[in-house]
Amino acid sequence: MATILFSFAGSCIQKLQEIITEEAIQIQHVKQELSDLQQTMMQIQCFLKDVDRRRIEDLAVSNWLGELKDAMYDADNIIDLAWFKGSKLLGEQPSSPSRKLTACNGFPLVSCFSTILTRRDIAVQIKSLNKRIERIAELGTKFKFETEPVASVSDMRKTSHLVEPNIVGKEIIHATGTLVGMVLDHREKKAYKIGIVGTGGVGKTTLAQKLYNDHRVKGSFKKQAWICVSQQYSPVGLLKEILRNVRVNQEQGESVGELQAKLAEAIEGNSFFLVLDDLWESDVWTNLLRIPLDAAAQVTTVATTRHDIVAKAIGVEHMHRVELMSEEVGWELLWRSMNISDEKIVHNLRDTGMEIVQNCGGLPLAIRIMASVLATKKTTEREWRKILSSDAWSMSKLPPELSGALYLSYDQLPPNLKQCFVYLALYPEDWVMHRDDLVRLWIAEGFVEKQDNLLMEDIAEDYYYELISRSLLLPDPLHFDQDRCKLHDLIRQLAHHLSREGCFFGDPRLLEDKNISEVRRLSVVTDKDMVVLASVKKQQLRVRTLINPYTFSIIDVLEIFGSSPT
Repeated sequence: MATILFSFAGSCIQKLQEIITEEAIQIQHVKQELSDLQQTMMQIQCFLKDVDRRRIEDLAVSNWLGELKDAMYDADNIIDLAWFKGSKLLGEQPSSPSRKLTACNGFPLVSCFSTILTRRDIAVQIKSLNKRIERIAELGTKFKFETEPVASVSDMRKTSHLVEPNIVGKEIIHATGTLVGMVLDHREKKAYKIGIVGTGGVGKTTLAQKLYNDHRVKGSFKKQAWICVSQQYSPVGLLKEILRNVRVNQEQGESVGELQAKLAEAIEGNSFFLVLDDLWESDVWTNLLRIPLDAAAQVTTVATTRHDIVAKAIGVEHMHRVELMSEEVGWELLWRSMNISDEKIVHNLRDTGMEIVQNCGGLPLAIRIMASVLATKKTTEREWRKILSSDAWSMSKLPPELSGALYLSYDQLPPNLKQCFVYLALYPEDWVMHRDDLVRLWIAEGFVEKQDNLLMEDIAEDYYYELISRSLLLPDPLHFDQDRCKLHDLIRQLAHHLSREGCFFGDPRLLEDKNISEVRRLSVVTDKDMVVLASVKKQQLRVRTLINPYTFSIIDVLEIFGSSPT
């Protein structure tokens, strides 16, 4: 929580810096109160950096952080409220000089008293909040937190252009050749299925991509399609995606049966190569695709899955298991991914590098991510030893499937990028995210730190490409300018874990079991135009961001039933 609050405090401080001299604030005479709030939050932020660095997990500190989180959410709200109220007051000012004769400080007499009350109300709220946060800051001193200067994103060394994204291990190269041979040897067979099986992050998708993009495979099939299935797949959505791959238009409101018929017609008499990436259930094949695919003259299907039983259930003729990387191959992947060309440096860093690879547990994903982390450091044994000795490797309370290497990659991000990364938890599994959408949303959320003479959009784009360079965002291979991206499912799981106390993704009906007052960002998974939050008091709502990622729009209607009228 300290990491998230540290970043959030930075956003509030930046917001205060931007609005404190605006006319909308001046008119309410609350500049001094907001300046005091800014100073207190800067002190709090320095405390939070030390809490994050020391990874304190004491119960008293956790309670302190919880109280601080509530206060900072209220601070963010009141900052916006002050700006909104001030802007509204400015809009009510008379433009005619003659009207000012019957006005109080430029306001008509009928609204004079309400204007004064508005100013007083905002000032009282800010003063009360200042006292509250000052008390929390005083409690922080009792924990003997140290204060450190806060670095900005612009102070951090970037990884851009340091990591080569197309480097793969020798096993992948060898396996690609083997599987291409199998596909070509069976292209006369009516139907042929290959299963690529292995644990998460081991390189199944990378191998499938190499196979899919091989020029010999492309030249052997009339039509191809790559589909990410995921755990919460939509039958209609999946069929539509296949049809898009084979360039067939769909109409709104078409049923599963109608889409299956369209697919059968599109591939009838043709050879068809299909990849089903991240398959969790055999029903996708047996109930959805088996019959329409039978219309093809020849169809070869490649399915990647974590589970042998799924591959067997769809009837694969060959099952290729992707094993964990050996330390030697992992070490080569590490230094090649960093584009280290000096043999002397490779030799000098070998022992330390091998220890880092061991900590990655043989997972190519973790090794790649560590290469991205190391690319931000000097290429010396001392710097690598610092990374190796980080206690982020042994971070407690992580889900068992998340390795310390994944958390360390997050831990090494500058504050603003941490917020941008955690924000990605609002998107569904295997969702293709658009760069321009993320840029606009990050700016709107206040995550983007101003830099002299640079447009906010350009700075946010730098954030986007930096997350790609750090292997936390995966560019969509179908778009060469990297304007679309996805999250690996393990990386998405990390984002969900980090955001669990402030974000909610899913069916809003499940919010009955979650304290709505703790939710800051709500991503609604529904095809309904009206979202119902049952048994929620309006005063409890602290949701800052409400989106429906499937339509990428604000919900048309948010109705709160069971609310108190006050």
